[in-house]
This record gives sequence, structure tokens and C-alpha cells, in this order.
Amino acid sequence: MSLHDAYARITPWELAFVSEKDARKFVSSVQEESEGRGADPQMLESFLTMASVDQFILGLGGAESEEGASMRFGGLAFHLYHFTTESCPLYLLTVDAARYLVEGRPPGSPTLPGASGYLQLPQHFFWTGVASSGASQESIDGIFWTATSGGLLHTLLVTGIRPDRPGLGVIPLPPAPLNDAPIWLDLEARGTEDDFSASLPGGELDGLYGVSTAGEVFKLLARIFAYISSDQGRLEAEAPHEGEQAPEPSCLPYTRIGRGV
Repeated sequence: MSLHDAYARITPWELAFVSEKDARKFVSSVQEESEGRGADPQMLESFLTMASVDQFILGLGGAESEEGASMRFGGLAFHLYHFTTESCPLYLLTVDAARYLVEGRPPGSPTLPGASGYLQLPQHFFWTGVASSGASQESIDGIFWTATSGGLLHTLLVTGIRPDRPGLGVIPLPPAPLNDAPIWLDLEARGTEDDFSASLPGGELDGLYGVSTAGEVFKLLARIFAYISSDQGRLEAEAPHEGEQAPEPSCLPYTRIGRGV
């Protein structure tokens, strides 16, 4: 199975909004409503009660017909809102850096590079789903994170960005206290099983990884945040990739997270 980390691929933000103008319009509508109602868009529960958010969710392809769409796609709307207000910070993790971080913890302590962002993983490298459940395995495109003023880290897995079907899949995770981030570095999320072991048939032979618990997501994020804030990570600012290629490139500038020397 081929893996892709040559450039940042099209993101959920670009799939959700026709243009940056539409994204800013959504942000403005939420801010206007929150000011009028005295609601706090930093609080997910408050965010999900807004009419402007409901309207946005109903405009997402397929969301209107999904059971529990308000909670699942409401989480996506929450992250898209904060991602936009932070000027769309996009990070691309390379295969080499991903292997290094899965196999051991980096030095330093996890420090967020910003209040919100989207971490794009190497394509078809991390998979989620429980094989014994009969459900199909999904490739993880990336992870949204948003840190609130109350000290909570909200995260959302994005799956299923594929050329053979429209839309994407989202898996919201429970918010976690940011103060616990140092603990996540050495967390044994699966107990008796190895974290990140692949349940995808043939996954181990291809060197792929699996994510089946929320703890593994927090562990991976904590290690990436620590790596970014250390002097060992190799961070490179990149312009959007040009050209009509597959997978479709993102129009956003991004930061590549590679292996340092």
C-alpha cells in the first residue's frame, strides 16, 4: 500500500467551505449570535445550541440524514470555527517522524503550537476500527484539536477522505484536561496490547498502525506537541502544492513535521 506525505492534501476545511469568504461568514454569524445571546463559543455545549451552527450542519452533505448528526458534525463545526479563527494552522506529519513518535517518546514536555489546528497524518498510514466488530477499517486523514480557555483539549478524528466517494467521516473524542498532557506521553492505552498495533489485515507487514482507543490519540498528540516544541523536530514552512495530482493538494500553507538530524 502506497503512503503519501509529499505534500498536504485537501483538508476537511476546504471540503466544508467553498471559499475562505464562506468560512469567515460562518465565523461572523457564530460570533454575532454568541454576542447577542451571551453564549460562549469556547464551550462546546453552548456552541451546539446556536441556530447558526444548526444551519451550517444542515448544509453539510449527508449530515441531515445521519442519526446523531448534531453531535458528530457539531464537533466538526466547532473545530472548523476555531481553526478558521486561528488562521487555519495546518501541520503535515511525515512517515519518518510518525514512526519515531510511535516507537518512543521524544524529549521535552507537550506544548501546543496554537489554540487550534489540524494535524494531517501520512495518507493510509494510521487506521481505525475494530476488526472483530465487522465494521470496515477507515484510514485516518488527520486530527483536529482545539484548546479552550477552560483548560480542556477537544479532539476530532477525520476519516474517509477518498477519491471514490464524497464527504468524510468524523469521530469526536471526549474532551480531556490539558494538564494531563505530560501523562499521555507514556500512556498504555490498550493495556495488554501494544498501542498502535494494526488490526487491518496485512497491516503489520506493510508497517501500518492502528488506533482503537481515545488514549492512543492523546498519546500521539502529546508526543507530536512535545516533538514540535523540542529542538529535535524538523519543522519546515511549505507553500501550497501546485498542480493537478492525486491525491488532491490543499490550497493552504502548512508546516511539515519531519525527522531532525
